[in-house]
Amino acid sequence: MKQTNGNRFENFRARLAKVVEVGASDDFISRAYDFWITFIILLNLTVVILSTFSSVYSRNRVLLDTIEDISAAFFAVDYVLRLIAAKYIYRRGTELRSIGRYVTSFTGIVDLLSFLPAYLPVFFPEGAVAFRVLRIVRIFRLFRINAYYDDLNAIADVLSKKKQQLISSVFIVLVLILASSLCMYSVENAAQPEAFSNAFSGIWWSVSTLLTVGYGDIYPITTLGKILGIIITFLGVGMVAIPTGIISAGFVEQYTKLQRSSSMAKEDDLRFIKISLSGYDPWIGKKISELQIPTGMIITAVRRGDDIIIPRGNTVLESADTVVIAAESNAGDDHVELKEITLLEHNPWNDKCIRDLDISRQTLIVMVKRGNRIIIPQGDTRLHAGDVVLVHSKVPVLIGRERISISDRNGQSDALPSARLMNGGYHESIYPV
Repeated sequence: MKQTNGNRFENFRARLAKVVEVGASDDFISRAYDFWITFIILLNLTVVILSTFSSVYSRNRVLLDTIEDISAAFFAVDYVLRLIAAKYIYRRGTELRSIGRYVTSFTGIVDLLSFLPAYLPVFFPEGAVAFRVLRIVRIFRLFRINAYYDDLNAIADVLSKKKQQLISSVFIVLVLILASSLCMYSVENAAQPEAFSNAFSGIWWSVSTLLTVGYGDIYPITTLGKILGIIITFLGVGMVAIPTGIISAGFVEQYTKLQRSSSMAKEDDLRFIKISLSGYDPWIGKKISELQIPTGMIITAVRRGDDIIIPRGNTVLESADTVVIAAESNAGDDHVELKEITLLEHNPWNDKCIRDLDISRQTLIVMVKRGNRIIIPQGDTRLHAGDVVLVHSKVPVLIGRERISISDRNGQSDALPSARLMNGGYHESIYPV
């Protein structure tokens, strides 16, 4: 019983990790959590901004404070959930190490400071003002939204790839700021000691000049100072443009790489087979490495409940697993077209043996699926309503007065692949093999 409860808790933590992290598009709960936390972040920041307007805050103080408390409580719950799921979010190392990696990470610190200042005044009332300043840190939770959208991730990728170049350019700008401030202080201190009283005054002037802000509160009045100011201004235009050029070049490089990868790669269709294991299937309980799969085929995924498992050689298959098998595409242009026909109640094939069916000699019934059973068709095999019949034919298949058109050898068909149609007495699906 303890082992069972332990497994359930571990499964819960693994599932929780998928929910609190960026969710897959087909995982409704995870995607809903992503949208909800994005909404809470934006709502909380809106409240913080509205609280700075005294007239708005005085009229809606109760509402704004309530939203503030609820969002802080949600951030606290989110932090605890991430601690519980840290083992499956940071998989390398022990569980304690995984928790430590999250707590000391940038996102972990921001998550902590998103709710902690709201509760610290309860224990330390004298520090309420300082704690209120710390609440500004929660604006960094906006970086979590960056993880939910691929377009925003592209910006982060460019900054990460160009990190060294950006650091070098910022270092050059800092050196130029320091040198220009000391030069201007040396030249202008004697003429206007109240304006350039120390090196920091020179730094303030050099920053506003190099970054082309130009507040005008401090400026040189000597001839040498003005000449030096002109030179520094021109240098500032070039120096500030360097980081912008590096980032722009990074975007161009990334776009060019995508274009080249698409032109240098050749796409081809893969053929997939989906098998549901049940009952006494011989694959149940076996490792994937023990299966005798024909050459040219590979197991690409195993669906177990709501989880998609990337198969490894030691992955053991279980009952109710859905196994997806991929086969390499045909080297030639010829494709074998198979049609899946589901017999409904009034289908003329019902209660007939296969040898009695009025079908062309170029039409072959290759398989009959009845419930969970797979039947190898024989001449005396009798078809029933609800049977799924797999048909291969080079000519249209006649069912009563209806015609099912098998696509031509180039794979062109009026029906899209895997699209189900409804006609008189049958379903049909076309599968190119």
